[in-house]
Formats: sequence, structure tokens, C-alpha cells
Amino acid sequence: MTDFSDRLLEWFDAHGRKDLPWQQGKDAYRIWVSEIMLQQTQVQTVIPYFERFMKSFPTIGVLADARLDDVLHHWSGLGYYARARNLHRAAKAVMADHCGEFPASIEDVMALPGIGRSTAGAILSLAADQRHSILDGNVKRVLTRHEAIGGWPGKTAVAKQLWDLAECRTPDENVGAYTQAIMDLGATLCTRSSPDCERCPVNGDCKAYAANAVAEYPGRRPKKQKPLRTTTMLIAKQDGGVYLERRPEAGIWGGLWSLPELGDRSVEAWCRDELDTALVTTEPWNTLRHSFSHYDLDIRPILVRVDAPLSRVADSDSKTWYRLDDPPPGGMAAPVRKLIEQLKKSSDVTHN
Repeated sequence: MTDFSDRLLEWFDAHGRKDLPWQQGKDAYRIWVSEIMLQQTQVQTVIPYFERFMKSFPTIGVLADARLDDVLHHWSGLGYYARARNLHRAAKAVMADHCGEFPASIEDVMALPGIGRSTAGAILSLAADQRHSILDGNVKRVLTRHEAIGGWPGKTAVAKQLWDLAECRTPDENVGAYTQAIMDLGATLCTRSSPDCERCPVNGDCKAYAANAVAEYPGRRPKKQKPLRTTTMLIAKQDGGVYLERRPEAGIWGGLWSLPELGDRSVEAWCRDELDTALVTTEPWNTLRHSFSHYDLDIRPILVRVDAPLSRVADSDSKTWYRLDDPPPGGMAAPVRKLIEQLKKSSDVTHN
């Protein structure tokens, strides 16, 4: 066991987080779901989602048998929806290829949809105490600061250096505790902003701390101007219902229910082509900006009152009239949910 891991484990024993909902027992399924949810998402945000998800999908078999719409509905608001689709696909693969038992080899775990090297290592170390190193965002931050490793961790050469370092630091025993400890250190003390270096158990030989340069690590991603894209979404409403379409699996919000996008057509042409009816009135709403990691999207909503009876568009797997007083038909992207909520609160709902 390295001196680094000794100090980290001693700190974890006294100060680490041990009461998170996925830490009760060493259930690989619960740990797997939590690790997927925790990608790009903070613990406090994940906890209520995790608890609702496990209540509805308590086992891999239940998740595998669930409708994707139900899975996406439970994921709504967490973002990065490919995680949910891959989780569902992976559950089916576990049932089909591993007799319903989460696989025990890292090669088999990494073969599942949506699971890379670091996530696979975290699951198997936490659930089975297998010796695997991990390199999530928290660990990258701890290691780059401790060894003053410059450069953006997304670069291949920097990532290789970090993987080698993570492998050297991972002990042969108490691997599960070490894995949780180094993630906790990054999440609670060695944070991106305002790190609490004075309380850090490995500050004695932290090179960035010694040089008073903690804020310089890890290196930043090379800055690029985020492009701005625009789209027009139609809120086609009639008789207390709103028209929704399921988005294609590929692309943003894949598989989620969404308001239709206008594209190059006029509103009148869209109503004629999609609903076989004429619009009654239109009302532009304020633009809603939604930010993705690589671009910003300006959504220009237009409320469209149509005279088509709801029966004109039969419910199907790809389109539906969603009655606003019913539960959602499935998962919806955050900006779509905001617009639906705005519609529900508007006087238009109560008086039309």
C-alpha cells in the first residue's frame, strides 16, 4: 500500500461519505446505476433521482423489462439522456448474456453499452473490491494537483500520464474504500473552486499546493467560441391538449417526447401537413435559451391554437396529443418541460 493511499484511507475512515443511498451493501446494480447518474452530475442532484429510479426499477430484470419511455421519464431533468438509453440497453444485455447477474470481469463490464474504463473500474472496485484504478473528474483534479501535471486532461498524452499515476496509487487492498476515498476527496476538499487545502490529507507533498498554484490545475480545455443555434418550436394546442412528437434516437434528446420543430415551413404549412387542419391563432413567446456542452440553443416558441379535434392525430409510438392534466407520456427534455409548465400556468389553459 502506498503512503498516498494510507493517508487517504485514514482520512476517509474519519471523514468520508458512507451514508449515500447506493452505499448500503455492495449491490453491483445499485452502484452501477449511481455511477452512471453521477457522470457529469453532482451527488446532491443525483440522490432524489436515484431513490425514485430504484423504487421503480429495483432490479436489473425490472429495468430490462421496463418501457424506455418510463426509464426516460425517470431520467427527465438529469440531462445527457444517452446515459439512460444505454442503461436500459445494458440491462437487457445483462439479462440476455449474463443470466441476469451483473458481470464480474472488467472486460465484460466494459462491453456493456455506456460503460467505459473508469466507470467499470469504479463499479467492480466498489461492489467486489477488485483492484481497478479509476479516473473520473474528481480523481483527475486530485492527481493533476498533487503531481502538478500540466495540460488539459482530455489530451491523449495527459490522460495516459494520469492513468499511469492512478494505477500506481491504487492499493492492492481496501480498493473499494480507496476508490470512494479519492472520489470523496475531489468532491469535498479538492474542489474545482475554493479547495480546502489545509484539511487535505495529502497536502504534505502536493506539488501544486507547495507552489501556491492549485488554481492552475487541472489545465483548462482550449477555449472555443460556442456556436449559437436557433430553432422554432410549436406549441400546438387544442381542447386542453398539446401535440408532441418523439425525437429520433440519434441526436439531442434522443427518444424523448418534444414539441415539434417548425423547420423551413410556415406555421400554416406545418398545420396543414402534420395535422390536416388550419390554425386559428398564433402567439409568439419569449425566446428560451438552453445550453449544451458544445453549443447554445435559442428556442423560439410559438403557441398555435388549432381547430383539429384530438382524434385527427392518433396516438402512436412517435406522436401523441398530450392532455395537460394527465401524467407525461414519457421523458421530456428540460426546456420542453419548462414550456409545457408555462402553458399549464397560462390563462390560455383555463379559459380555452
